[in-house]
Amino acid sequence: MSNAVQMTGRSKRRWLLSFSLIPGAKIAAIFMFAVSGAGAATCPDADPQALVWLEKMSDSLRRVNYHGVVTLQRGDDMQVMQVSHTVVDGSSYERLTELTGQGARVVRTGHPLDCVHPGHKLLRASTDLQAGRCGIAEQYRFSVGDGERVAGRQAVRVRIEPRDMYRFGYVLELDRETGLLLKAETVGRGDERLEKFQFADLSFTDSGQDAADVNLVHEAMHPHPEESQAGNGVGQSWRIGWVPKGFVTTDGARDDAGRKTFTDGLAVFSVFLEELAREIRPGEGVVRNGSTTSYTRGLQLATRPVLVTVIGEVPVNTARMVADSIAWVP
Repeated sequence: MSNAVQMTGRSKRRWLLSFSLIPGAKIAAIFMFAVSGAGAATCPDADPQALVWLEKMSDSLRRVNYHGVVTLQRGDDMQVMQVSHTVVDGSSYERLTELTGQGARVVRTGHPLDCVHPGHKLLRASTDLQAGRCGIAEQYRFSVGDGERVAGRQAVRVRIEPRDMYRFGYVLELDRETGLLLKAETVGRGDERLEKFQFADLSFTDSGQDAADVNLVHEAMHPHPEESQAGNGVGQSWRIGWVPKGFVTTDGARDDAGRKTFTDGLAVFSVFLEELAREIRPGEGVVRNGSTTSYTRGLQLATRPVLVTVIGEVPVNTARMVADSIAWVP
């Protein structure tokens, strides 16, 4: 994910590329999920067995080396990617290479296994439950059942349903033996399948070969969650007055930083703010790419023209309400 904070056209395109190549609840589930196991005494809707399987999925990231080919389908568009994950001396190394389209590659090297980000903390269901809190179960319902066969592996299905209209649902297929995420579908209103990610081929090996003819390489940034973003701000502190319940900031962005990012543990969205030299006509623009929404709107904040962009795995109405709540800090 890009660490750019200035909303230039080039930086937005680069950030959107990296976001679309690593859709939060799919590849991020492979790369980043950290869930602990499970009773649900204070949260009757939380399926303890589902939380145990999520814990097993998390554990697979610490011990499973794999290499495979995955497909990502959004409507009639299909992307094919090569992914690999290797754990060496307490650190993980990941690589994602497009085999179609631009042939882009996203890499992350030397990520410490003991580095816990806000999204990881939100998914530690057992800690919350033992403390008498529902945690992420306040925002989603979890259930588990028999899965299908994916890439030659038998799976267990975990359903994740949102409790409100501000986020999407998910259907995960986890490898019955290792807990590795084999398939994921993002589900919108009316049970609409927004996009589908799944392994077409999978082998448990130490490393994979790079794809040839790679045109664009993007190295994933890894700022410390409590450190402020570097780069240019917007000249004045600003705030977001409303985000859906359960979303928290993912880093220590300065109050005047050009980007603020939020997660509820499953979904992620970022808000970009750019001051404009002159006023633009009021209006909004929306681009949907599977489950990823890009919402842009020109606003007048205290007579100063700005451009607001919300990008992430949230419905359009959620992005619109977040944009409407932005204001300068006096």
